[in-house]
Amino acid sequence: MGKVFNLPRAWEQSLHMSSGGQEQAIQRADVVHAATRFLPPPLLLLLSILSVQLGAAIAKSLFHTLSFEGIVFLRVGFAAIIYLVMARPRLRGYTWRNYLVVVLFGLVIAGMNTLYYASISRIPLGVATTLEFVGPLGVSLFGSRRLIDLLWVVLAAAGIVLLAPIGGGAALDPLGVVLALSAGAGWAAYILVNVRVGQAFPGTVGLALSMSVAAIVLAPFDAGYLFPLVNNPVVLLLGLGVAILSTVIPFALELEALRRISARVFGILMSLEPAVSALVGLIVLGEIVSLRALIAMGLIIVASCGVSFAQNNHK
Repeated sequence: MGKVFNLPRAWEQSLHMSSGGQEQAIQRADVVHAATRFLPPPLLLLLSILSVQLGAAIAKSLFHTLSFEGIVFLRVGFAAIIYLVMARPRLRGYTWRNYLVVVLFGLVIAGMNTLYYASISRIPLGVATTLEFVGPLGVSLFGSRRLIDLLWVVLAAAGIVLLAPIGGGAALDPLGVVLALSAGAGWAAYILVNVRVGQAFPGTVGLALSMSVAAIVLAPFDAGYLFPLVNNPVVLLLGLGVAILSTVIPFALELEALRRISARVFGILMSLEPAVSALVGLIVLGEIVSLRALIAMGLIIVASCGVSFAQNNHK
């Protein structure tokens, strides 16, 4: 018998909040709490989603100047520096097994980011985000024996088939679709490995160390793509902006929202991310998504919302 992995809980754990770490993170979120206490939690989550997708859109807009490999390295490298400053991790007091999990998590972060940015270099932002969403959805449904979950599986599968580059009217790059689905698998692994990291390290220490591992792993492959920055330092600042929009701001907003909102509502609102991604892609990048793709995205969003609603009411 498999264990049902709750999707909202998976997202909550992806914020790296072990029992002791949650208290530490909340203490460091006082400034955020003061700045956002008058904003309703749903708005905080929508702002978090918007921040992530704006970061991705800005990153994609830089691909003509800097390849996606260079953007990935900037994003992960700056994020590692930011989290190291925030966490100020101490390296003593952990076992070799703890550090092995950190290394594994770093490899997952490096792979997931590389696959996602490679996918958005080939297919629209909204489509890539929707396909990536299949990862956490699959983690949530894995091992479930409830009949209602079969409906969500069918809806998600139908959405994937519609987005697949087969049949007439499909204009998506096949490799882009495969890369996005692979990024989804990376996101699933991110959720599962992060549970172990959150158990071993307090607060954002595990994330800071793992992000540093990811940057080190990517350096030999991606650092060489930063050569265009010699004549264009503005892109370097934009890379920092991508890291802040994609990492720091969402983390703070989601942490604050989780203090004031139920897991069910959290999961349902997070399920809207593909729609927000498509809207940002349209406004910022001018990406027009076909009717077929919109229907497919709608099916996957409904499946995700259904999982969030059903699992939190089946107790």
